[in-house]
Amino acid sequence: MEYSLADFKNYTKNHLLCENSDRLPQLIEEIHLQITQSPQNSKILLAEREPVRFLASFIAAYTAGFPIFLCNPDWGNYEWQQVIDLVQPDIILASHLKIPATVTTNTNYRCSAWETTGGVQQLRRLPIPNSIMIPTGGSSGEIKFAIHTWETLTAAVTGFRKYFQLEEVHSYCVLPLYHVSGLMQFMRSFLSGGDLVIQNFQQMEQAIYPNLQRFFISLVPTQLQRLLQSSLSDRLAEFQTVLLGGAPAWSELLTQARTQNIRLALTYGMTETAAQIATLKPEEFLQGKTNCGKVLPHAQVTICNQQGNIKIQAESLALGYYPHIFTQPELTLDDLGYFDSQGYLNIIGRSSDKIITGGENVYPVEVETAIRDTQMVTDICVIGIPDPHWGQAVTAIYVPKSNTSATTLQTTLKSKLSKFKIPKHWIPLTTLPRNSQGKINRQSLQQLALTLLQK
Repeated sequence: MEYSLADFKNYTKNHLLCENSDRLPQLIEEIHLQITQSPQNSKILLAEREPVRFLASFIAAYTAGFPIFLCNPDWGNYEWQQVIDLVQPDIILASHLKIPATVTTNTNYRCSAWETTGGVQQLRRLPIPNSIMIPTGGSSGEIKFAIHTWETLTAAVTGFRKYFQLEEVHSYCVLPLYHVSGLMQFMRSFLSGGDLVIQNFQQMEQAIYPNLQRFFISLVPTQLQRLLQSSLSDRLAEFQTVLLGGAPAWSELLTQARTQNIRLALTYGMTETAAQIATLKPEEFLQGKTNCGKVLPHAQVTICNQQGNIKIQAESLALGYYPHIFTQPELTLDDLGYFDSQGYLNIIGRSSDKIITGGENVYPVEVETAIRDTQMVTDICVIGIPDPHWGQAVTAIYVPKSNTSATTLQTTLKSKLSKFKIPKHWIPLTTLPRNSQGKINRQSLQQLALTLLQK
């Protein structure tokens, strides 16, 4: 089904609540008029920070039939150079964004020389197929764009509605709209005719809108932790469902949420699948389960080898990574997992994160969970660093509570973990570098650890 400008304007007028939402219909018209003066299939980079301008740009580009590349306004020089080199865009929709002058499209064309009018920056044209490209992979240093279409995103919404048995999906969005977890909240509400509230997370920490009983909210673990520690923690129990994903949650956090009767739904999904493909229903979470739940009806998940690598087939699966198309309509992941006897999906960790120390395999998530369970740290990341004797040495980079020492942590872990799993190096920091989705760049931490241990 195709949607017109009138369909979107009618939806936003009757169902959208966010700052400056009254400006949206006019903005849609203005941006649509601007971009349709460009040749068909002009490639658009969308890097709007303000939700209203993001939605207006997204709607205008979609209805014009132009391919859209969603971008993080906070990318630095390195990320933008990757994106410009890869996409070679024709138009940039970004009213308050200045691409650093050091970023170039080619040796003779500097971004600082772009003409900007009303947030629309014109560049050279290369036509590509109509699609919605969503960024992924930034935490590993290499940005890729998963190629989605309106149909793949719609399939994800249909599976979500069937799984939760919903006619309308009412969404309370505090995640960035350029990220798949934010964009899909808009898609679920728009396609089902549900209400959509958009609020900056920092604003939400100060005040939450009333009448939350109908709403789904999506959070990452660090956001849930901050809200549970705030004066608004009681309000979380008012939501119909709190979807939790983006990064592994730790047991102390889940216990606290369960104690406060928060209807948490642990999710498993990714940009390539248009968000979640497995979800633990909130009733099951409150009963004590802590896995990723059952697979949603639009997806199939199989464990494809003895190691436990996960393979996905789904109607919502991306067509490929721009500009390449997958040769098979499936994706075998680095993620490791298994199905228990009740058919619930359990995630062990990532094969590439595995640490091999003295010939033994160590999965960081297990060690991180044990360290968190001591309640002596506020944040933790476990990595492997090269070691001439062990091959790799298990290393804990952590934010201690109070004056907790590494010796105390090691002693406490002796009864919880095998000896080879207990970190050999402990590096305390005041904070760990996490992105907006709560993910850590392990490669950067590994370099930091090597530098600090050499001192």
